[in-house]
Amino acid sequence: MINWEVVLWTCITLAVLMGIISLILTIISSVNMRKRRKVMSDIHTTLAVGSRVMFAGGIYGKVVRMGEDEVIGVEVAPKTIIDISRYAIQAIEKD
Repeated sequence: MINWEVVLWTCITLAVLMGIISLILTIISSVNMRKRRKVMSDIHTTLAVGSRVMFAGGIYGKVVRMGEDEVIGVEVAPKTIIDISRYAIQAIEKD
């Protein structure tokens, strides 16, 4: 014979534990997102002509032109300038 009261309390206990775990993961995720947002904000505020940058795809280049909008010119090879979104920049290389 199945003791339904035990089954019910086991389900309730598991649901509470899963809720607590999901709450903890949500808090950790939001803290990590806040840190990442700050890093990306710092990257976009320190970006200047002459900076050596790395795109999200792993391509390196040097900023040669910045406009008022979000498009910047990056030299990826000698005399090869491409226009990219400033939001595609993953990191600025330190000299």
